[in-house]
Amino acid sequence: MSSRRTRVARGSALIAGLALAGGLATAAPAVAADQAKLTAPALTGHHEVGTTDLHLVDPSRPDPWKPERRRELMVTVTYPADRFAEGPRAPWFTPGMSSVIDQVLASEDYLGLPAGSIDWASAKRRAEIGVPAAHGAPKPVALFSPGFGGPRETYTAIVDDLASRGYVVVSLSHTYESAAVEFPGGRLETAVSGEGPDFMKKALDARVADSRFVLDQLAKITRGQNPDAENRPLPRGLGWSLDLSKVGAYGHSYGGFTAGETMVHDRRVDAGINLDGAMATAFGYPPGSAYVPGEVTKRGLDRPFLLMGAEGVDENGKPLEHTHRQPDFDRSWADFWANQQGWKRDLLLRGGSTHMAYSDLQVVVPQLGSRVAPEKREAVIGTIDPRRSVAAQRDYIGAFFDLHLKGRDRHLFDGESPRHPNIDFID
Repeated sequence: MSSRRTRVARGSALIAGLALAGGLATAAPAVAADQAKLTAPALTGHHEVGTTDLHLVDPSRPDPWKPERRRELMVTVTYPADRFAEGPRAPWFTPGMSSVIDQVLASEDYLGLPAGSIDWASAKRRAEIGVPAAHGAPKPVALFSPGFGGPRETYTAIVDDLASRGYVVVSLSHTYESAAVEFPGGRLETAVSGEGPDFMKKALDARVADSRFVLDQLAKITRGQNPDAENRPLPRGLGWSLDLSKVGAYGHSYGGFTAGETMVHDRRVDAGINLDGAMATAFGYPPGSAYVPGEVTKRGLDRPFLLMGAEGVDENGKPLEHTHRQPDFDRSWADFWANQQGWKRDLLLRGGSTHMAYSDLQVVVPQLGSRVAPEKREAVIGTIDPRRSVAAQRDYIGAFFDLHLKGRDRHLFDGESPRHPNIDFID
């Protein structure tokens, strides 16, 4: 994690690059002579995993960014699958989104890869498309929200794995804020531009409303209805697999803030995780700049909430650790910690982590080898062992929801574990 100023600048560059790429996505990118092939990490749970996309339209809500339209979303539902079912593995990215991601990774603000360096066409998730849901008792549900401007497709490592551990995971792209969202038929909607606390608050409010709307649509599925706008068939048994009496929310960066803010406004969400996200619409960093905390920051919660931070350096090379003990860096975590009434833990992913270590870049970049300059690799995913980083994230996310949604204590939160030496318990 670089300094807050650098992080926001990098994030803004990513969003702008993605939005531009989205506008160009109909043009096929150039193909490098030696394309990198990507392999998704193996799942660690006991379940096979299925997946399906839903196109959801809220007829009661004008889109906050384009009021002449009704609010529409794309969500991916990833679920424990029937162990005997077989289906095609889902693409990591659709063709349209592949072009978007390919072009932004080619930018000098990110990896500086020659366009077409990655063979996206062969890149597959571990999840299988549309296969029947697993038999047995209904499964807890977890909502996942990406970082500001981030597509939901860039977090498969911590989405698919949680589903393999016995959860139905519903990941959202927040239309017109997510840098690009691909709808049925290949229609791409790209992000609107803006900045400042009012813009960020508008995005947060849209995210919370999106999350609550998605919960409403999941309830329809449990009643045998199909909320998909095109009425595409749902996987067999999906409605029976949803236990909406046990709901969690988690997210990266602004998605972690979204999880907490949604819990303030919707008691259907029982537990939440924030992966390295400030909980403010104006961060207050560097010291002396504007600070506008969220409601979750000011009120705290009476339900369990986990903070997982990253580390890095500021523009002067000074080490930074994103924890509630560093109020000069992120006052929102310190304020939330003081106000939180429910179960709480603060964990630090150390050993050379960065903010983007909580995304699929932690999986993708190491597979690109010498195509990525060492200094760019370090700036994006740090120097942490990527396998240890992904393993720790998956285990602590799974253990948290096991404890608070399933009532199963794996004792991972009793103290620091030799299995995960990169996780420090701050409190």
